[in-house]
Amino acid sequence: MSEVAVAALLVVALFLILGSGVWIGLTLSGVAWIGMQLFSSRPAGDAMAVTTWGAASSWTLTALPLFVWMGEILFRTRLSQDMFRGLAPWMQALPGRLLHVNVAGCTIFAAVSGSSAATCATIGKMSLPELQRRGYPESIALGSLAGAGTLGLLIPPSIIMIVYGVSADVSIAQLFIAGVIPGLLLAAIFSGWIALWALLHPQQVPPPDARLTFVQKLHESRHLIPVVLLIAAVLGSIYGGLATATEAAALGVVGALLLSAAQGSLSWSTFRESLMGGTRLYCMIALILAGAAFLTLAMGYIGLPRHLAEWIAALGLSKAQLLVALTLFYILLGCFLDGISMVVLTMGVIMPTVLKAGIDPLWFGIYIVIVVEMAQVTPPVGFNLFVLQGMTRRDIGTIARAAFPFFLLMVLMVVLLVVFPQLVTWLPQQMRR
Repeated sequence: MSEVAVAALLVVALFLILGSGVWIGLTLSGVAWIGMQLFSSRPAGDAMAVTTWGAASSWTLTALPLFVWMGEILFRTRLSQDMFRGLAPWMQALPGRLLHVNVAGCTIFAAVSGSSAATCATIGKMSLPELQRRGYPESIALGSLAGAGTLGLLIPPSIIMIVYGVSADVSIAQLFIAGVIPGLLLAAIFSGWIALWALLHPQQVPPPDARLTFVQKLHESRHLIPVVLLIAAVLGSIYGGLATATEAAALGVVGALLLSAAQGSLSWSTFRESLMGGTRLYCMIALILAGAAFLTLAMGYIGLPRHLAEWIAALGLSKAQLLVALTLFYILLGCFLDGISMVVLTMGVIMPTVLKAGIDPLWFGIYIVIVVEMAQVTPPVGFNLFVLQGMTRRDIGTIARAAFPFFLLMVLMVVLLVVFPQLVTWLPQQMRR
């Protein structure tokens, strides 16, 4: 049986099992078992046991549940309300006024939460009622929140970066450092679009709130101090070489617990809810990673990655053409799979091709994160769209249309990364000196 036929059979099996409602992690394991059982001489059961244990017992992966738990703790504190009070006075003078709170709030919260959905939900709970009460148009409010919520994946600490680092054997600390400049630049692009929209539609922007003096603005900003200190502790320990990603994540959990205790919002109920919420999310991710590791092993035994790399190399694509093809591929894949599944499902096949094309795996990691961000706002499987649908009871189509301009801005960001790769590589190079 030819490699093309084998690949087609496994892809059909993958989508059939997914379509039947089976969990993604179990689907990946099932397809891997089918591949090894039918097209390999190694016993599938033995390979599955060894690979699953190896994927689940990775020390590098221990940072993931800790960052997830930190985000869950903060999700249940009064942090969101305090952030709005601290940010709003500084946004009044900008074109678009309080719409920028969505971007600034997501940028700040992304630095203490590695989840796009958690960032979108937390800032949405804070900003949407306030924006609605003041009369801001719903479409731009929803679109800016859906787009800016994706910054939870790009601005470190990031769950996707940890997953990519483990899957592609790239330093997680280096990925965190590399994501800073692109993350801030993308946030600036989002704010720039909001400002441009406001200048083109001045009649739709409500009048400013009561004007505050500079001293009054500083007084309101005191509410931002706890989260800024937590960001400094977590990221500063990594960038300063004082802690690994796992140690910094543990520091973040302790800091989040102390912060919620100081706010008076730490109770046995919130502690238990945050712990169980983090556990459920991590178990889902761990199951996907284990299934993907087994599928990667199976693909290796069958020889599909090697044949795919040889086929792509035979096409004679330039580096730019390869990146265009991969971008289109991931956008299409993002319509059906969540971001973590996209990364772990494709790395075993894509990475040999990427390395053979001479693409820096560190740069490619940030590129992957931004392309996965696009998947968060593309129907039918856009996590941020689901979050906003649950919060607003609007249909997915309405929210997707509102988010579409921000999807195009992420495409622009990918183009900027291709043209100026130093946006990713410059800061890690400086930190290594």
